[in-house]
Amino acid sequence: MKNIRAYLFALILFTCFNTQTQAQEQPRIPEASSTQTIVQDFGLGKITLTYSRPNVRGRKIFGGIQPYGEVWRTGANWATTITFSEETTVEGNKVPAGTYSLFTIPGEKEWTVILNNTVKQWGAYTYKESEDLVRFKVPSIALKEKRETFTVAFANVTTKTAELYLLWDYTAIAIKMTTNDDAKIVANIEQLMKGSKKPYFNAIQYFYENGHDLDKALAWAKEAEKDEPKAPWFKLWKARILLKQGKKKEAITAAQEGVALAKSSDDDEYVRLNEGVLAQAMYPDNK
Repeated sequence: MKNIRAYLFALILFTCFNTQTQAQEQPRIPEASSTQTIVQDFGLGKITLTYSRPNVRGRKIFGGIQPYGEVWRTGANWATTITFSEETTVEGNKVPAGTYSLFTIPGEKEWTVILNNTVKQWGAYTYKESEDLVRFKVPSIALKEKRETFTVAFANVTTKTAELYLLWDYTAIAIKMTTNDDAKIVANIEQLMKGSKKPYFNAIQYFYENGHDLDKALAWAKEAEKDEPKAPWFKLWKARILLKQGKKKEAITAAQEGVALAKSSDDDEYVRLNEGVLAQAMYPDNK
């Protein structure tokens, strides 16, 4: 019995020592394909994308290690995921808020882009077309300069639109996205403008920059002038709206008043901005 106990005790010690030794023998090394998460504010929400970033390392990428016409995980390791906090239109397709796997099928002239309902997929090995939310095609873009590391980036981001670029080696694609928040924003602005504390600046700016009712925006600018007669920024918005409506003489008058108010308060920024509208109105060919 004593021999058995001694043997078991020695076995336990050996197992613990061996396990610890094995754990110590595992060096911490960097991932061959680093992971990156990017977050882009978009409309009233956010778009979050997580992906791994392989390198070219002297290989032929598209039409080589990634054959044309085959589903790609769009990166390395786990399939790329993309999360929309709000409903978003992607290349004309309405995509509900949620998280999706982003797969692609590279081609010489165009790619197929896929949003798939199943997330946490290793590579494309378990990918099923039946689980796709949407598929669409985008043209392939030839790059003049080599992109060694696979890169995903947002560009040309406005209050309503954005483009998501995938770039690797000498190839890129661009995916166009549009927010579906405009109607909600307009309804919210109009509701707030009925209250006692009216958000004149933001309301006027949004209507002007997003092509909404300019007559209404002009009326708000005139109301704001009465509330803050010494504010050069409301003169600026009034001038911009009038110029956009083709009322150059009135725009010039408003901008001149804005310059005078800005100079009286040593506000160089609004001197410059109002003078910019003046130049556009008086010398339209010198843009």
